[in-house]
Amino acid sequence: MRLAQFPVVKALALAVTLLVAGLHAQTASAEKYASIVVDAETHEVLHARNADEARYPASLTKVMTLYMLFDALKAGDVSLDERLVVSRHAASQPPSNLKLRTGSTITVRDAIGALVSKSANDVAVVVAERLGRTESRFAQLMTVKAKSLGMENTRFRNASGLPDSQQMSTARDLAILADAMLTDHADYYHYFSSKSFQWAGRTYKNHNELLGNVDGVDGIKTGYTRASGFNLMTSAKRDGRRIIAIMLGGNTSRSRNSHVEDLVEAAFTTLNDPTHDTQLAFAGVLMPIHPDAAAEPMLNGKPLSVIIAEGSEDNAATPAPTLTSPEPTPEPEVAAHAKLETPVENFAEPKSEFMSVAEYEARQMKLAK
Repeated sequence: MRLAQFPVVKALALAVTLLVAGLHAQTASAEKYASIVVDAETHEVLHARNADEARYPASLTKVMTLYMLFDALKAGDVSLDERLVVSRHAASQPPSNLKLRTGSTITVRDAIGALVSKSANDVAVVVAERLGRTESRFAQLMTVKAKSLGMENTRFRNASGLPDSQQMSTARDLAILADAMLTDHADYYHYFSSKSFQWAGRTYKNHNELLGNVDGVDGIKTGYTRASGFNLMTSAKRDGRRIIAIMLGGNTSRSRNSHVEDLVEAAFTTLNDPTHDTQLAFAGVLMPIHPDAAAEPMLNGKPLSVIIAEGSEDNAATPAPTLTSPEPTPEPEVAAHAKLETPVENFAEPKSEFMSVAEYEARQMKLAK
């Protein structure tokens, strides 16, 4: 009878038990927040929190996919006008996507726009299969390239950033990737400044809301999965000085954006005023409220800690809540007519020669010396 009268109290107790048990079992798995800010010119680390702790990169993975594509463009292995064929595997990728049809094609130029602005998972696989024959093989090449750039704690398992427990990186490694993109592929960096991407009569807004809203920000990529939280890799330039800022594990896109904006402002405060103490400048940047809240159990859409703090005044008439995780912003459905946006056409697909992973690794290590 007592249990029937207090369903919410029972649910709260269970949730608390699960939360505590999870934290004691493996604290690192629940931690998501990490950040780093780097002076792009001197490579001085201006700020770092949990910068070397393993985190899920989510769609920041696509920056490496694009880096590899820009490598191929620079080498002349592909061209911007080349049409890439969509495989069944690519077409099966979950949102965010362009809903590409098996056997259809997309140009390299459009693929870049789709990855930057729409963060399209199907397009990431299309690129991966063109450059690496299979997505899994391409992920091996991505990992090799990452190591050659100095990203010692990064491992890729796919080209999109979709959930995979073995696909890990760190804030520091992702800052290295951003710097490499700026240095090695400056000619292509302008794509990350695009505020929108047009495809089949639709316009997709860039998810990076700092573009045009924060002085000097000109790229580069957002990311989100439930496991990672809200991630952002950004770069900004003011008065000839450029900084790179990485934040991983935000609770919401809004709080992530606000926190990264604070990091950017603190960075330029110390860069533009040499007398200003760097630690003092970043001391004003508060840790995000509940930085790992994206990992926190939710009850009826409210963080468990908030419910416990407020106390429960529910009675037996209140139905027991269910334990859920924060819901991402719903993926907008592509209009019915858009399903015809990628007609299947017959054309001569260019022949590609693929070096082995070992050969690619040897080549990258030689270039890195």
